[in-house]
Amino acid sequence: MEQAKNFPTMIIPNGTEVSVNEHGQLSIRTPGNLVIQNSGVYSVIESGSGSVRIDPDVKVEAVSVQAAESCFVAGQLTAWRVRARTITLERGAQANIMLQESESLELDGNARLVGNFSSEKELYLMLGRFSRELRDLPNGIFAGDEAGARIPAGTAGTSPAAAESEDPFVSPDGEDEPTPQRRQEQSEVISLVRVILEREIGRAGSEGGEREVLARLLELVRSNDLEKLGDEYRYLISQVESPTEELERARDILAKMLAQA
Repeated sequence: MEQAKNFPTMIIPNGTEVSVNEHGQLSIRTPGNLVIQNSGVYSVIESGSGSVRIDPDVKVEAVSVQAAESCFVAGQLTAWRVRARTITLERGAQANIMLQESESLELDGNARLVGNFSSEKELYLMLGRFSRELRDLPNGIFAGDEAGARIPAGTAGTSPAAAESEDPFVSPDGEDEPTPQRRQEQSEVISLVRVILEREIGRAGSEGGEREVLARLLELVRSNDLEKLGDEYRYLISQVESPTEELERARDILAKMLAQA
C-alpha cells in the first residue's frame, strides 16, 4: 500500500469522453486543458474550452486535434487536421500537419513543420498539380520494397507522360466542353484521384479481387467516359472490404466532381 502512494494519480474531469473506434484509435474529448504524456495513435484529441499540449519525447498520431485556445507541441505530432486559435511548436518539436486552421502559428527556430495547408481544396489542387512527381516516387515510399507492389498488367500500360496528356473531360464528340477554368479544376482533381488509386493498388494489402476492382476504377478514371465512371465508381469502391480513409476521400471528391461535370 505504501508503494501505491508513490504512483501518479489520473483524474478524468466531468464531461470527458474517452472511446476507441473500430481501428483501435483512441478518442479523447475533454472540456478543459489536455496534456498528452503518452505516445500513441488517436482518432480525435479535443479540448472544448482550453488548450492541448503534447509533452517532449511524446509521439502522437491523430486524425484530428482541436483546441479552443492553443495547441502546444513539444514532442512530435502527425495529424490530418489541427484546429486551434494558436498552434505553437516549441524548441525541438516536429509536426506533420496536413490541414491547419488557426489564427496564428508560432515556431521556435529549432522546430520543424511539414504540411500546413489551409484547406482540403488547397491540398487537393496542390497534389493534383504534382501528380506526376508523386507517381514517379519510388514504390517503397508508399508500399514497402516488395516486388509485388506494382500496378497489375493492363493498368500500367499507359506511361506517366501519356496518362498526363490524356484529357478525361473531353467528350468523344466534343459536346458540352467545360470552360477552361472548370477543365483545369477537373484535371487537377482527376490527377489526384489517379494518384490515390495508384497508391492503393500498390499497397501490400490490396490483393486478388480488390486489386482488380481498383485497377478497373483506375481504368475508368483514365478514360474519357465520365458517364460510365459515374455509373460504376460507387459500386467498385463498395467492393473493397475495408477502404482506407484516402480511398473514401477519393470517392467523395469523385462524387463532387461528377455532380458538377
